Amino acid sequence: MAARPTTPAQAWAALQEGNDRFVAGTPAHPNQDAARRGELASGQAPFATFFGCGDSRVAAEVIFDQGLGDLFVVRTAGHVVDAGVLGSLEFAVEVLGTPLIVVLGHDSCGAVKAAVTHAQNGAMPPGYIRDIVERVTPSVVAARHDDGVMPSTDEVESEHVRQTIHLIAERSRLIATAVEDGRCAVAGLVYDLAEGRARVVETIGAVDG
Repeated sequence: MAARPTTPAQAWAALQEGNDRFVAGTPAHPNQDAARRGELASGQAPFATFFGCGDSRVAAEVIFDQGLGDLFVVRTAGHVVDAGVLGSLEFAVEVLGTPLIVVLGHDSCGAVKAAVTHAQNGAMPPGYIRDIVERVTPSVVAARHDDGVMPSTDEVESEHVRQTIHLIAERSRLIATAVEDGRCAVAGLVYDLAEGRARVVETIGAVDG
């Protein structure tokens, strides 16, 4: 069994290798047997934390070819941040010691599409879906072109990933300190649904060796 990654660079390398296997259609499906299940009964030590969209097509363990105990995963529609999300991410970094946080967005995101529609014509969905749209809308504004042209959904998604990683670092002193100390890094990725590839948008802290 490979040693658990303990640095941001090692964690990022392991995730890249896993995504390469997934894209190539040659997943190893590591750490998914009964022995692994037994090993984890008394505790966990995931090497990366994912904060991603709740979309059923964007399951981090599958996309990055990981198994039980490898990833600590937090998901909300449109990867919108609230106190529960920040507390979960802080728990992963401070208590579990994960050296990498990945914010995972994707193309054709329904939450982003709804926010773009709201910016275009003021249409707002009902119930608490409205709260999600309101939290994504600042990214629509930030992505707007200098000439006032409305950005595409995918342009907004990339900007929303940027906004999210910076929001996490700005609002969580614990995570910001871990990044400053080199114990953790935050990487923002956008996943291509058709290709299966996750690409870097921006990082906070070093993810290369």
